[in-house]
Amino acid sequence: MTDLDEGRGARGRRTFLVVIGAAVVAAVAVAGALGLGGGGDGSPAAPPRTGSTVPVTRATLTERTTVDGTLGYGPEIPLPVRATGTVTWLPEAGTSMERGDTLLRVDDRPTVLLYGALPMYRDLGPAPSGSSSPSASATEAAEAEGEDQKDGKDEQAVPEAPAAVHGMDVMQFETNLAALGYTGFTVDETFTAGTAAAVERWQKSLGLPQTGTVGVGDVIYSAGRIRVGRPGVRLGDAVGEGALPYTGTTRKVVVDASATEASWAVRGAAVTIRLPDETPVKGRVASVGKQADEAGGGGDGGERAATVPVTLTIKDQKAVGKWESGPVTVEYVGRQAENVLTVPVAALVALAEGGHGLEKADGTFVAVRTGLFADGDVEVSGPAVREGLKVRIPE
Repeated sequence: MTDLDEGRGARGRRTFLVVIGAAVVAAVAVAGALGLGGGGDGSPAAPPRTGSTVPVTRATLTERTTVDGTLGYGPEIPLPVRATGTVTWLPEAGTSMERGDTLLRVDDRPTVLLYGALPMYRDLGPAPSGSSSPSASATEAAEAEGEDQKDGKDEQAVPEAPAAVHGMDVMQFETNLAALGYTGFTVDETFTAGTAAAVERWQKSLGLPQTGTVGVGDVIYSAGRIRVGRPGVRLGDAVGEGALPYTGTTRKVVVDASATEASWAVRGAAVTIRLPDETPVKGRVASVGKQADEAGGGGDGGERAATVPVTLTIKDQKAVGKWESGPVTVEYVGRQAENVLTVPVAALVALAEGGHGLEKADGTFVAVRTGLFADGDVEVSGPAVREGLKVRIPE
């Protein structure tokens, strides 16, 4: 059985179809010599021929198509490192990190991973003694003092308000602190003395000065566990935004699907992924890119079709085994013909006057129309074709 390529311009795309082989070619010669036709109820009887007989069956045929994909952990994203200084420690690429782990050390000070959606954009600490909030009271007082001193001379600078201690970022931090086992405060939007005491205990465990204040570069937030990518700096370098990239911790597959033939890529659609060792695992379409890559020249001098990235998830990560990256093949359902009459492709014969037919057990032939080819079977129809009809497979 030979695969017919469908959409030859689509990169890495192969369609599992079947064609009529040597048996059909032989049948053409025999049918032509005997003058066999494809009439509705059969043709004159032919001399007995060898070969087994099979019944016409009713079934659903499914055309499965494959595309090439790449197994990995997804694209690397740089962590938003806000610390400043010299990198003094880095984790190995591929290391998994969770809440409370040290991501890197800058000036020998740890930057810790916490979970959350808000970035760390300011220092968090207790309000100065006698101040209940970083509200506008201090700022307003400073502004009033400035107004009183305006006399046409140089204006005095307005003093900075105390560190902000109220907001959703405080609640996010306190949620993490409590999850790490440091309690003694109410998880809310206010950084209290109880929060500061818990922070001091946390800082002691990290070997940091126990200030009760969290610096903007002390923590980095992510949505959950991460896998460290290849660092963008080396020990002794100044830390920067691209110092430490990361990915998720689950393996997935990315397919560059032809933009003109990506109708199969519907979120939630089931696919079969064949790993580099041909082991099949189940996957599902998780997302489809909304922007296609531009078409261009291919490596063999031909035109490369525009593609869109399709991300596939694998629920059973254990089924992937040792593989962390590499080329894979993704098989998905293309066309489908439900509840149709089918025969093995090998049962088809070519008729002298053109078209295809089936040889009945008594040696007569009936003409058929062919439909979908898939998995070694072919859809057939015609006035003389019925379910259970015995047809011969030529030898």
